[in-house]
Amino acid sequence: MKRKYLLIALVVILLVGIGYRAMAVSEKSESNRIEDGKKQKVLSTGLEDQTGVALTIYNVNLGLVKDQREIKLAKGTGELRFMDVASQIIPTSVHIKSIIDPDSLQILEQNYEYDLLNPQKLLDKYVGKEVKLYYRNPYTEQEEIVTATLLSNNVGPIFKIGDEITFGHPGRIIFPGVPENLISKPTLVWLLENHLSKAQKVESSYLTNGINWRADYVVTLNEKDDKADLSGWVTIDNKSGAMYRDAKLKLVAGDVNRVKDKYEYKNKMMRYAMAETPKAKEQFKEEEFFEYHIYTLQRPSTIKDNQTKQISLISADNVPVKKELLYRGAQYYYYNQHGKVISNQKVGVFVEIANKKENNLGIPLPKGTIRVYKHDKEGSLQFVGEDSIDHTPKDEKVRIKLGDAFDVVGSRKQTDWKKIAYDTYEAAFEISLRNHKKEDVVVRVVEPIPGDWKMLNSSHEYTKTEAFTAEFNILVPKNKETKLTYRVKMRF
Repeated sequence: MKRKYLLIALVVILLVGIGYRAMAVSEKSESNRIEDGKKQKVLSTGLEDQTGVALTIYNVNLGLVKDQREIKLAKGTGELRFMDVASQIIPTSVHIKSIIDPDSLQILEQNYEYDLLNPQKLLDKYVGKEVKLYYRNPYTEQEEIVTATLLSNNVGPIFKIGDEITFGHPGRIIFPGVPENLISKPTLVWLLENHLSKAQKVESSYLTNGINWRADYVVTLNEKDDKADLSGWVTIDNKSGAMYRDAKLKLVAGDVNRVKDKYEYKNKMMRYAMAETPKAKEQFKEEEFFEYHIYTLQRPSTIKDNQTKQISLISADNVPVKKELLYRGAQYYYYNQHGKVISNQKVGVFVEIANKKENNLGIPLPKGTIRVYKHDKEGSLQFVGEDSIDHTPKDEKVRIKLGDAFDVVGSRKQTDWKKIAYDTYEAAFEISLRNHKKEDVVVRVVEPIPGDWKMLNSSHEYTKTEAFTAEFNILVPKNKETKLTYRVKMRF
Protein backbone atom coordinates (compact mmCIF):
# COMPACT_ATOMS: atom_id res chain seq x y z
CA MET A 1 0.00 0.00 0.00
CA LYS A 2 2.82 2.41 0.94
CA ARG A 3 4.55 1.57 -2.32
CA LYS A 4 1.39 2.49 -4.23
CA TYR A 5 1.12 5.92 -2.59
CA LEU A 6 4.80 6.61 -3.22
CA LEU A 7 4.38 5.89 -6.93
CA ILE A 8 1.38 8.24 -7.13
CA ALA A 9 3.38 11.02 -5.40
CA LEU A 10 6.25 10.66 -7.90
CA VAL A 11 3.84 10.91 -10.82
CA VAL A 12 2.28 14.10 -9.39
CA ILE A 13 5.70 15.71 -8.87
CA LEU A 14 6.68 14.83 -12.42
CA LEU A 15 3.48 16.30 -13.86
CA VAL A 16 3.89 19.51 -11.85
CA GLY A 17 7.46 19.90 -13.13
CA ILE A 18 6.36 19.44 -16.69
CA GLY A 19 3.63 22.01 -16.16
CA TYR A 20 6.02 24.60 -14.79
CA ARG A 21 8.42 23.98 -17.64
CA ALA A 22 5.62 24.37 -20.18
CA MET A 23 4.53 27.60 -18.52
CA ALA A 24 8.09 28.90 -18.62
CA VAL A 25 8.44 28.00 -22.29
CA SER A 26 5.08 29.63 -22.98
CA GLU A 27 6.05 32.81 -21.14
CA LYS A 28 9.39 32.92 -22.94
CA SER A 29 7.66 32.45 -26.31
CA GLU A 30 5.19 35.20 -25.44
CA SER A 31 8.05 37.42 -24.36
CA ASN A 32 9.80 36.79 -27.66
CA ARG A 33 6.61 37.54 -29.55
CA ILE A 34 6.25 40.84 -27.66
CA GLU A 35 9.89 41.66 -28.29
CA ASP A 36 9.50 40.77 -31.96
CA GLY A 37 6.35 42.86 -31.97
CA LYS A 38 8.34 45.80 -30.71
CA LYS A 39 10.85 45.33 -33.49
CA GLN A 40 8.15 45.09 -36.12
CA LYS A 41 5.92 47.84 -34.71
CA VAL A 42 4.43 50.03 -37.45
CA LEU A 43 4.39 53.77 -36.78
CA SER A 44 2.59 56.39 -38.83
CA THR A 45 3.36 60.08 -39.12
CA GLY A 46 1.35 62.83 -40.77
CA LEU A 47 1.13 66.60 -40.90
CA GLU A 48 0.47 66.70 -37.14
CA ASP A 49 4.16 65.80 -36.58
CA GLN A 50 5.48 68.29 -39.12
CA THR A 51 7.81 70.92 -37.66
CA GLY A 52 8.75 72.64 -40.90
CA VAL A 53 8.67 72.35 -44.68
CA ALA A 54 10.81 73.96 -47.37
CA LEU A 55 9.72 74.05 -51.00
CA THR A 56 11.89 74.89 -54.01
CA ILE A 57 9.95 75.21 -57.26
CA TYR A 58 11.60 75.03 -60.68
CA ASN A 59 9.92 76.46 -63.76
CA VAL A 60 10.06 73.06 -65.48
CA ASN A 61 7.06 71.55 -63.63
CA LEU A 62 9.21 70.28 -60.77
CA GLY A 63 9.41 70.85 -57.04
CA LEU A 64 11.90 69.88 -54.32
CA VAL A 65 10.22 69.22 -50.95
CA LYS A 66 12.07 69.09 -47.62
CA ASP A 67 9.66 67.88 -44.94
CA GLN A 68 10.85 67.92 -41.30
CA ARG A 69 8.99 65.98 -38.61
CA GLU A 70 9.55 65.01 -34.97
CA ILE A 71 8.73 61.34 -34.34
CA LYS A 72 9.11 59.03 -31.34
CA LEU A 73 10.67 55.88 -32.78
CA ALA A 74 11.27 52.69 -30.80
CA LYS A 75 14.86 51.48 -30.66
CA GLY A 76 15.60 48.67 -33.05
CA THR A 77 14.08 47.76 -36.38
CA GLY A 78 10.64 49.02 -37.27
CA GLU A 79 8.43 50.27 -40.06
CA LEU A 80 7.59 53.95 -40.50
CA ARG A 81 4.68 55.11 -42.63
CA PHE A 82 5.40 58.68 -43.76
CA MET A 83 2.03 60.04 -44.92
CA ASP A 84 0.83 63.33 -46.45
CA VAL A 85 3.37 63.38 -49.26
CA ALA A 86 2.75 64.57 -52.82
CA SER A 87 0.83 62.10 -54.98
CA GLN A 88 3.07 63.03 -57.95
CA ILE A 89 6.25 62.25 -56.02
CA ILE A 90 9.21 60.80 -57.93
CA PRO A 91 9.90 57.73 -55.73
CA THR A 92 13.51 57.29 -56.85
CA SER A 93 14.36 60.79 -55.58
CA VAL A 94 13.32 60.17 -51.95
CA HIS A 95 15.84 60.53 -49.12
CA ILE A 96 15.39 60.55 -45.34
CA LYS A 97 17.91 61.44 -42.65
CA SER A 98 18.11 62.21 -38.94
CA ILE A 99 18.76 65.87 -38.24
CA ILE A 100 19.82 65.14 -34.62
CA ASP A 101 22.36 62.39 -35.38
CA PRO A 102 22.71 61.09 -38.95
CA ASP A 103 24.39 57.89 -37.71
CA SER A 104 21.47 57.03 -35.43
CA LEU A 105 19.09 56.16 -38.30
CA GLN A 106 19.72 53.56 -40.96
CA ILE A 107 17.41 52.88 -43.91
CA LEU A 108 16.98 49.18 -44.69
CA GLU A 109 14.12 49.37 -47.19
CA GLN A 110 12.19 52.14 -48.91
CA ASN A 111 8.77 51.84 -50.56
CA TYR A 112 6.17 54.15 -52.00
CA GLU A 113 2.56 53.08 -51.47
CA TYR A 114 0.28 54.50 -54.15
CA ASP A 115 -2.53 51.90 -54.15
CA LEU A 116 -4.96 54.52 -52.87
CA LEU A 117 -8.40 53.82 -51.50
CA ASN A 118 -11.25 54.47 -53.92
CA PRO A 119 -14.61 52.76 -54.65
CA GLN A 120 -13.31 50.78 -57.64
CA LYS A 121 -10.27 49.39 -55.83
CA LEU A 122 -12.26 48.69 -52.68
CA LEU A 123 -14.70 46.57 -54.71
CA ASP A 124 -11.83 44.81 -56.45
CA LYS A 125 -10.28 43.84 -53.12
CA TYR A 126 -13.56 42.33 -51.90
CA VAL A 127 -14.19 40.07 -54.90
CA GLY A 128 -14.97 36.60 -53.49
CA LYS A 129 -15.76 37.98 -50.03
CA GLU A 130 -18.95 38.78 -48.15
CA VAL A 131 -20.34 42.32 -47.95
CA LYS A 132 -23.64 43.75 -46.80
CA LEU A 133 -26.19 45.55 -48.94
CA TYR A 134 -28.25 48.29 -47.33
CA TYR A 135 -31.61 48.91 -48.97
CA ARG A 136 -34.64 51.03 -48.07
CA ASN A 137 -37.84 49.51 -49.40
CA PRO A 138 -39.87 52.33 -51.06
CA TYR A 139 -43.15 50.48 -50.46
CA THR A 140 -42.79 49.48 -46.80
CA GLU A 141 -40.38 52.31 -45.84
CA GLN A 142 -38.40 49.68 -43.98
CA GLU A 143 -34.61 49.37 -43.99
CA GLU A 144 -33.27 46.01 -45.10
CA ILE A 145 -29.72 44.69 -44.84
CA VAL A 146 -28.81 41.50 -46.70
CA THR A 147 -25.54 39.60 -46.80
CA ALA A 148 -24.11 38.99 -50.26
CA THR A 149 -20.96 37.61 -51.85
CA LEU A 150 -19.25 39.88 -54.38
CA LEU A 151 -18.55 37.61 -57.36
CA SER A 152 -17.11 40.10 -59.87
CA ASN A 153 -16.44 43.81 -60.46
CA ASN A 154 -15.49 44.03 -64.12
CA VAL A 155 -18.05 46.47 -65.51
CA GLY A 156 -20.20 46.61 -62.39
CA PRO A 157 -20.55 44.59 -59.19
CA ILE A 158 -22.19 41.14 -59.45
CA PHE A 159 -23.54 39.63 -56.22
CA LYS A 160 -24.63 36.24 -55.02
CA ILE A 161 -27.50 36.55 -52.52
CA GLY A 162 -28.42 33.16 -51.17
CA ASP A 163 -28.61 30.87 -54.21
CA GLU A 164 -29.33 33.68 -56.68
CA ILE A 165 -27.04 35.86 -58.80
CA THR A 166 -27.86 39.55 -59.37
CA PHE A 167 -26.35 42.80 -60.54
CA GLY A 168 -27.48 46.42 -60.51
CA HIS A 169 -28.63 46.08 -56.93
CA PRO A 170 -29.97 49.48 -55.76
CA GLY A 171 -28.63 49.01 -52.26
CA ARG A 172 -25.63 50.75 -50.72
CA ILE A 173 -22.65 48.45 -50.20
CA ILE A 174 -21.29 48.15 -46.66
CA PHE A 175 -17.76 46.78 -46.24
CA PRO A 176 -16.56 45.22 -42.97
CA GLY A 177 -13.23 47.10 -43.12
CA VAL A 178 -10.44 48.55 -45.23
CA PRO A 179 -8.03 45.96 -46.70
CA GLU A 180 -4.51 46.21 -45.34
CA ASN A 181 -2.99 46.80 -48.77
CA LEU A 182 -5.16 49.85 -49.48
CA ILE A 183 -4.26 53.24 -48.01
CA SER A 184 -6.20 56.49 -47.88
CA LYS A 185 -3.36 58.79 -48.95
CA PRO A 186 0.04 58.54 -50.69
CA THR A 187 2.54 57.15 -48.22
CA LEU A 188 6.27 56.57 -48.04
CA VAL A 189 7.15 53.40 -46.12
CA TRP A 190 10.59 52.82 -44.63
CA LEU A 191 12.03 49.86 -42.79
CA LEU A 192 14.32 51.64 -40.34
CA GLU A 193 16.89 50.75 -37.74
CA ASN A 194 16.85 53.37 -35.00
CA HIS A 195 19.55 53.69 -32.32
CA LEU A 196 18.20 56.82 -30.60
CA SER A 197 16.18 56.50 -27.39
CA LYS A 198 14.73 60.02 -27.51
CA ALA A 199 12.44 61.45 -30.17
CA GLN A 200 13.93 61.59 -33.65
CA LYS A 201 13.84 64.69 -35.79
CA VAL A 202 13.93 63.56 -39.40
CA GLU A 203 13.94 65.30 -42.77
CA SER A 204 12.48 63.64 -45.82
CA SER A 205 13.37 65.23 -49.14
CA TYR A 206 11.96 64.31 -52.53
CA LEU A 207 11.19 65.66 -55.99
CA THR A 208 7.64 65.92 -57.24
CA ASN A 209 6.02 66.65 -60.57
CA GLY A 210 2.87 68.69 -60.90
CA ILE A 211 4.06 71.96 -59.38
CA ASN A 212 5.22 74.85 -61.53
CA TRP A 213 5.74 78.58 -61.46
CA ARG A 214 6.01 81.31 -64.01
CA ALA A 215 6.36 85.06 -64.06
CA ASP A 216 3.57 87.36 -65.22
CA TYR A 217 4.28 91.02 -65.84
CA VAL A 218 1.99 94.01 -66.24
CA VAL A 219 3.23 97.08 -68.13
CA THR A 220 1.14 100.25 -68.11
CA LEU A 221 2.15 102.76 -70.79
CA ASN A 222 1.85 106.51 -70.31
CA GLU A 223 0.11 108.79 -72.77
CA LYS A 224 3.21 109.36 -74.92
CA ASP A 225 4.28 105.71 -74.92
CA ASP A 226 7.75 106.66 -73.74
CA LYS A 227 7.49 105.55 -70.10
CA ALA A 228 5.67 102.81 -68.25
CA ASP A 229 4.98 101.33 -64.82
CA LEU A 230 5.99 97.69 -64.53
CA SER A 231 4.87 95.11 -61.98
CA GLY A 232 5.85 91.46 -61.90
CA TRP A 233 3.99 88.59 -60.31
CA VAL A 234 4.95 85.03 -59.53
CA THR A 235 2.18 82.58 -60.41
CA ILE A 236 2.47 79.19 -58.68
CA ASP A 237 0.30 76.32 -59.92
CA ASN A 238 0.22 73.40 -57.50
CA LYS A 239 -1.20 70.13 -58.78
CA SER A 240 1.32 67.90 -57.02
CA GLY A 241 -1.27 66.31 -54.74
CA ALA A 242 -0.05 67.83 -51.45
CA MET A 243 -0.42 70.98 -49.37
CA TYR A 244 2.67 72.82 -48.12
CA ARG A 245 1.83 74.65 -44.91
CA ASP A 246 3.86 77.74 -43.94
CA ALA A 247 6.56 76.68 -46.38
CA LYS A 248 9.94 78.33 -46.84
CA LEU A 249 9.55 79.11 -50.51
CA LYS A 250 12.31 79.37 -53.12
CA LEU A 251 11.91 79.74 -56.88
CA VAL A 252 14.63 78.76 -59.33
CA ALA A 253 14.68 80.52 -62.71
CA GLY A 254 16.69 78.95 -65.48
CA ASP A 255 16.62 76.20 -68.06
CA VAL A 256 17.20 73.19 -65.81
CA ASN A 257 17.73 70.06 -67.87
CA ARG A 258 15.56 67.02 -67.14
CA VAL A 259 15.30 63.52 -68.51
CA LYS A 260 11.73 63.54 -69.78
CA ASP A 261 9.35 60.78 -70.64
CA LYS A 262 7.51 61.81 -73.79
CA TYR A 263 4.15 61.43 -72.03
CA GLU A 264 5.23 63.24 -68.88
CA TYR A 265 4.32 66.75 -69.90
CA LYS A 266 1.36 68.26 -71.64
CA ASN A 267 1.20 71.81 -72.95
CA LYS A 268 -1.12 73.94 -70.87
CA MET A 269 -2.43 77.39 -71.73
CA MET A 270 -3.79 79.60 -68.97
CA ARG A 271 -4.61 83.27 -69.15
CA TYR A 272 -5.56 85.65 -66.38
CA ALA A 273 -7.23 89.04 -66.65
CA MET A 274 -5.04 91.21 -64.44
CA ALA A 275 -6.38 94.41 -62.96
CA GLU A 276 -4.44 97.52 -62.14
CA THR A 277 -2.57 97.07 -58.83
CA PRO A 278 -0.79 99.50 -56.51
CA LYS A 279 2.97 99.50 -56.09
CA ALA A 280 3.85 96.56 -53.82
CA LYS A 281 6.82 95.96 -51.57
CA GLU A 282 9.29 93.52 -53.09
CA GLN A 283 8.91 90.20 -51.28
CA PHE A 284 11.59 88.08 -52.97
CA LYS A 285 15.33 88.21 -52.45
CA GLU A 286 17.17 87.41 -55.67
CA GLU A 287 20.66 85.88 -55.90
CA GLU A 288 22.79 83.93 -58.34
CA PHE A 289 22.67 80.15 -57.95
CA PHE A 290 24.91 77.92 -60.08
CA GLU A 291 24.03 78.90 -63.68
CA TYR A 292 20.55 80.01 -62.63
CA HIS A 293 18.91 82.59 -60.39
CA ILE A 294 17.07 81.82 -57.20
CA TYR A 295 14.30 83.93 -55.65
CA THR A 296 13.61 83.45 -51.94
CA LEU A 297 10.34 84.62 -50.43
CA GLN A 298 11.06 86.56 -47.24
CA ARG A 299 8.13 85.06 -45.34
CA PRO A 300 6.41 81.65 -45.03
CA SER A 301 3.59 80.88 -47.44
CA THR A 302 0.97 78.13 -47.52
CA ILE A 303 0.44 76.55 -50.92
CA LYS A 304 -2.67 74.38 -51.08
CA ASP A 305 -3.21 71.48 -53.42
CA ASN A 306 -5.00 72.43 -56.66
CA GLN A 307 -4.35 76.10 -55.94
CA THR A 308 -3.05 78.87 -58.16
CA LYS A 309 -1.28 81.49 -56.05
CA GLN A 310 0.15 84.85 -57.12
CA ILE A 311 2.84 86.69 -55.18
CA SER A 312 4.29 90.09 -56.04
CA LEU A 313 7.82 89.81 -57.47
CA ILE A 314 8.84 93.30 -58.66
CA SER A 315 7.45 96.79 -59.03
CA ALA A 316 9.01 99.73 -60.88
CA ASP A 317 7.65 103.14 -61.91
CA ASN A 318 8.57 105.50 -64.75
CA VAL A 319 10.54 102.93 -66.69
CA PRO A 320 11.73 104.37 -70.05
CA VAL A 321 10.35 102.46 -73.03
CA LYS A 322 10.92 102.70 -76.74
CA LYS A 323 8.00 102.20 -79.10
CA GLU A 324 8.73 100.98 -82.60
CA LEU A 325 6.81 100.39 -85.84
CA LEU A 326 8.46 97.64 -87.90
CA TYR A 327 7.98 96.70 -91.55
CA ARG A 328 9.95 93.56 -92.46
CA GLY A 329 10.62 91.98 -95.85
CA ALA A 330 11.48 88.40 -96.79
CA GLN A 331 14.43 86.83 -98.61
CA TYR A 332 12.38 85.05 -101.27
CA TYR A 333 11.46 88.44 -102.77
CA TYR A 334 14.99 88.67 -104.23
CA TYR A 335 15.35 85.30 -105.97
CA ASN A 336 12.68 85.63 -108.67
CA GLN A 337 10.71 88.19 -110.59
CA HIS A 338 7.45 89.27 -108.92
CA GLY A 339 5.07 91.39 -110.94
CA LYS A 340 2.32 91.82 -108.35
CA VAL A 341 2.13 94.38 -105.58
CA ILE A 342 2.63 92.74 -102.17
CA SER A 343 0.20 94.61 -99.95
CA ASN A 344 -0.70 92.11 -97.22
CA GLN A 345 2.34 92.82 -95.09
CA LYS A 346 1.55 94.27 -91.68
CA VAL A 347 3.42 96.95 -89.78
CA GLY A 348 4.27 95.40 -86.41
CA VAL A 349 4.06 97.36 -83.15
CA PHE A 350 6.78 96.74 -80.55
CA VAL A 351 7.93 98.25 -77.27
CA GLU A 352 11.41 97.78 -75.88
CA ILE A 353 12.58 98.07 -72.27
CA ALA A 354 16.21 98.16 -71.17
CA ASN A 355 16.61 96.13 -67.98
CA LYS A 356 19.03 98.56 -66.34
CA LYS A 357 19.38 99.97 -62.85
CA GLU A 358 19.11 103.54 -64.10
CA ASN A 359 15.70 102.58 -65.53
CA ASN A 360 14.50 101.49 -62.05
CA LEU A 361 15.06 97.83 -63.00
CA GLY A 362 18.40 96.03 -63.28
CA ILE A 363 17.44 92.65 -61.78
CA PRO A 364 17.26 89.30 -63.60
CA LEU A 365 13.73 88.85 -64.96
CA PRO A 366 12.44 85.24 -65.11
CA LYS A 367 10.78 84.15 -68.32
CA GLY A 368 7.06 84.65 -68.49
CA THR A 369 4.26 86.62 -70.10
CA ILE A 370 4.17 90.42 -70.33
CA ARG A 371 0.76 92.05 -70.73
CA VAL A 372 0.65 95.68 -71.73
CA TYR A 373 -2.10 98.16 -70.84
CA LYS A 374 -2.82 101.82 -71.49
CA HIS A 375 -5.41 104.29 -70.24
CA ASP A 376 -7.93 105.54 -72.77
CA LYS A 377 -9.17 109.15 -72.89
CA GLU A 378 -11.71 108.42 -70.16
CA GLY A 379 -8.97 107.13 -67.87
CA SER A 380 -10.01 103.51 -68.11
CA LEU A 381 -7.25 100.91 -68.38
CA GLN A 382 -7.33 98.96 -71.66
CA PHE A 383 -5.39 95.90 -72.81
CA VAL A 384 -3.17 96.58 -75.85
CA GLY A 385 -1.19 93.36 -76.29
CA GLU A 386 0.97 90.67 -74.75
CA ASP A 387 4.09 88.68 -75.50
CA SER A 388 6.29 86.08 -73.87
CA ILE A 389 9.87 86.79 -72.83
CA ASP A 390 12.77 84.50 -72.06
CA HIS A 391 14.99 84.74 -68.97
CA THR A 392 16.46 88.23 -69.22
CA PRO A 393 19.63 89.12 -67.28
CA LYS A 394 20.26 92.64 -66.05
CA ASP A 395 21.50 95.17 -68.62
CA GLU A 396 19.77 93.26 -71.44
CA LYS A 397 16.70 94.40 -73.38
CA VAL A 398 13.13 93.13 -73.23
CA ARG A 399 11.33 93.35 -76.57
CA ILE A 400 7.55 92.97 -76.64
CA LYS A 401 5.39 92.61 -79.72
CA LEU A 402 1.97 94.13 -79.06
CA GLY A 403 0.34 93.43 -82.41
CA ASP A 404 0.01 95.09 -85.83
CA ALA A 405 -0.72 98.74 -86.54
CA PHE A 406 -4.22 99.69 -87.69
CA ASP A 407 -3.58 103.15 -89.18
CA VAL A 408 -0.07 102.60 -90.55
CA VAL A 409 0.01 100.32 -93.59
CA GLY A 410 2.61 99.27 -96.09
CA SER A 411 2.91 97.66 -99.49
CA ARG A 412 5.77 96.83 -101.85
CA LYS A 413 6.29 96.09 -105.50
CA GLN A 414 9.27 94.83 -107.44
CA THR A 415 10.07 97.42 -110.09
CA ASP A 416 12.91 95.51 -111.73
CA TRP A 417 14.68 92.12 -111.61
CA LYS A 418 17.32 90.85 -113.98
CA LYS A 419 20.13 88.35 -114.22
CA ILE A 420 23.51 89.97 -114.88
CA ALA A 421 25.64 86.79 -114.86
CA TYR A 422 25.18 83.16 -113.95
CA ASP A 423 25.53 84.06 -110.22
CA THR A 424 24.77 87.81 -110.23
CA TYR A 425 21.37 89.54 -110.10
CA GLU A 426 19.86 92.98 -109.73
CA ALA A 427 16.53 93.81 -108.09
CA ALA A 428 14.69 97.07 -107.49
CA PHE A 429 11.82 97.69 -105.07
CA GLU A 430 9.37 100.40 -104.17
CA ILE A 431 7.92 100.34 -100.65
CA SER A 432 4.93 102.54 -99.90
CA LEU A 433 4.18 103.49 -96.28
CA ARG A 434 0.92 105.31 -95.51
CA ASN A 435 0.17 106.99 -92.21
CA HIS A 436 -3.50 107.65 -91.31
CA LYS A 437 -2.78 108.74 -87.75
CA LYS A 438 -3.00 112.28 -86.38
CA GLU A 439 0.73 112.44 -85.65
CA ASP A 440 3.94 111.73 -87.54
CA VAL A 441 5.48 108.28 -87.16
CA VAL A 442 8.81 106.63 -87.92
CA VAL A 443 8.74 103.15 -89.46
CA ARG A 444 11.81 100.92 -89.35
CA VAL A 445 12.06 98.95 -92.60
CA VAL A 446 14.15 95.77 -92.38
CA GLU A 447 15.16 94.15 -95.68
CA PRO A 448 16.83 90.69 -95.49
CA ILE A 449 18.95 90.78 -98.68
CA PRO A 450 20.56 87.42 -99.52
CA GLY A 451 24.07 86.67 -100.75
CA ASP A 452 26.92 89.09 -101.27
CA TRP A 453 25.05 92.33 -101.93
CA LYS A 454 25.77 95.96 -102.74
CA MET A 455 23.27 98.82 -102.62
CA LEU A 456 23.43 100.60 -106.01
CA ASN A 457 21.08 103.45 -105.06
CA SER A 458 18.31 104.25 -102.58
CA SER A 459 15.95 107.12 -101.90
CA HIS A 460 16.72 107.05 -98.14
CA GLU A 461 19.81 106.38 -96.09
CA TYR A 462 20.30 102.81 -94.93
CA THR A 463 22.41 100.92 -92.41
CA LYS A 464 23.95 97.49 -92.95
CA THR A 465 23.10 96.15 -89.48
CA GLU A 466 24.01 92.53 -90.30
CA ALA A 467 25.67 90.65 -93.14
CA PHE A 468 22.32 90.07 -94.86
CA THR A 469 20.27 92.98 -93.56
CA ALA A 470 19.69 96.55 -94.67
CA GLU A 471 17.63 98.85 -92.42
CA PHE A 472 15.90 102.15 -93.16
CA ASN A 473 14.25 104.54 -90.71
CA ILE A 474 11.46 106.23 -92.67
CA LEU A 475 9.61 109.29 -91.42
CA VAL A 476 5.95 109.20 -92.49
CA PRO A 477 4.05 112.46 -91.80
CA LYS A 478 0.47 112.33 -90.55
CA ASN A 479 -2.09 111.60 -93.26
CA LYS A 480 0.73 111.27 -95.81
CA GLU A 481 2.45 108.59 -97.86
CA THR A 482 6.20 108.06 -98.07
CA LYS A 483 7.84 105.91 -100.73
CA LEU A 484 11.14 104.13 -100.29
CA THR A 485 12.92 102.99 -103.46
CA TYR A 486 16.20 101.17 -103.83
CA ARG A 487 18.20 99.00 -106.25
CA VAL A 488 20.53 96.25 -105.04
CA LYS A 489 23.07 94.02 -106.77
CA MET A 490 23.40 90.46 -105.40
CA ARG A 491 25.71 87.52 -105.95
CA PHE A 492 24.71 84.07 -104.76
